[in-house]
Parts: sequence; structure tokens; C-alpha cells
Amino acid sequence: MITPRFDILGQAIADASRTQMLCELMEGRAYTNKELAAAAGVTPQTATAHLRLLQEAGLVVAEKRGRCVYHRLAGAEVAHALEQLAAIAPADSLHRAQRRKAGGLAQLRSCYDHLAGPLAVAMTAAFLDRGLLVEEQGAFRPVPAPEWLKLGVVLPEKASRQPFARPCLDWTERKLHVAGPMGRQILDHALDSGWVKRHRHKRGLMLTAPGRVALEQILGPKYGEPAAA
Repeated sequence: MITPRFDILGQAIADASRTQMLCELMEGRAYTNKELAAAAGVTPQTATAHLRLLQEAGLVVAEKRGRCVYHRLAGAEVAHALEQLAAIAPADSLHRAQRRKAGGLAQLRSCYDHLAGPLAVAMTAAFLDRGLLVEEQGAFRPVPAPEWLKLGVVLPEKASRQPFARPCLDWTERKLHVAGPMGRQILDHALDSGWVKRHRHKRGLMLTAPGRVALEQILGPKYGEPAAA
């Protein structure tokens, strides 16, 4: 049996600046060295050393676009592993850090490739309350319904080894929201339809007026407004 090299991963995430960079990349977007340096509060030179270590650990990959080099998480598997670590990390300090990072955008943001925050948690609660999702064996099983098409979700015709809808523990709310292919489809549809927009100056998402109306029509008035922070 080959022993997993947890020590390599442990070393990579043991530094607070590197952890901050990983949290920034959890939004699913790629960032430059300078942007990640600013997010972590270090110099670009220091950020370069941190990113090199994260790349060697297989957590981050770099890609050149024109004159700039962008860094992103190595894949959905890495994002999922970080989500699970976040779930067992000291909740109080993590909650405060995420609240500070999200600021006024704590109501709605992206968690790698799916929606997160109070509104995403409320939507998931609505899915469960209405019987659109059923929790079983550590996953969400979607029940065919017209609401899914309105949300941009195309249910798979055949079962897969990977769950189509996966429960993800929200970093700030400590409640579940939907991840996996279903979560990705909902976020993509929300962006394409103009229901949510990326904030121009801060990391996060904004629910638009059309998006609020759409969610109210699909899920009811209770879910058209984000929950209180």
C-alpha cells in the first residue's frame, strides 16, 4: 500500500498567506501573481515563492495568457478537498475571516464553480422542502420537475459514479448548499441570464433585479431576497 503524502499537502497549506491565496482561488477564477499577493498581504516576490510551493503540491496550476501568468486551482477535486478541510477547520476564526473577505457581498458569492452564501443556502433549503432534492448516502438526488429547466439544470439521463448534486458546507453559513454539476449549471445559467453579476471592485456576486424576480417566481417570495447576515 502506498502511503499518501499528506506531509506535502500539509506543508503547502500550513502558511496563512498560502491559505489566503487558496481561499481567493476558491471562487473558481484565475488571478495574477500581483492580485494574489494583494489578497494575501505579501509582496509579489513572496507570492511567487508561495505559488511555486502550491504548484509543486499539485494544488495550483499556472497558465500564460499574453504577457500575464494566471494562477488557478488545479481542478474541482482540489476545490472539493479544500471545502472539506474548511468544514473541519476552527469554525469561529474561519467564519470571521470569510465575513471580512466577503464584506457586503457575503450574501452571495461563488464557491469555485457554484453559488454560495445565505441565498445559495436558502435555495438549497427550498429544493429540499419542495422535494426537488432528496438527501441520501451523502449526496443530493434530484427529483424530475419543471423547476429545474427554469434554473438551467439538465438532469442526467443515466446515473454516474460522481454525484450530480453534491452537498457542500457553506464556509460562512455552516449549512449546506448545492455543488457538483448541478451547482455549476445553476451558476452558469444565473450568469448567462443576468440574474447575478460579478462585482466590479470586490470578489463576489450581486443578485440583480431580474434575478430576484426569477427566483421569486420559481421558488417563492421567501427566496427572492438574501437572508440576513
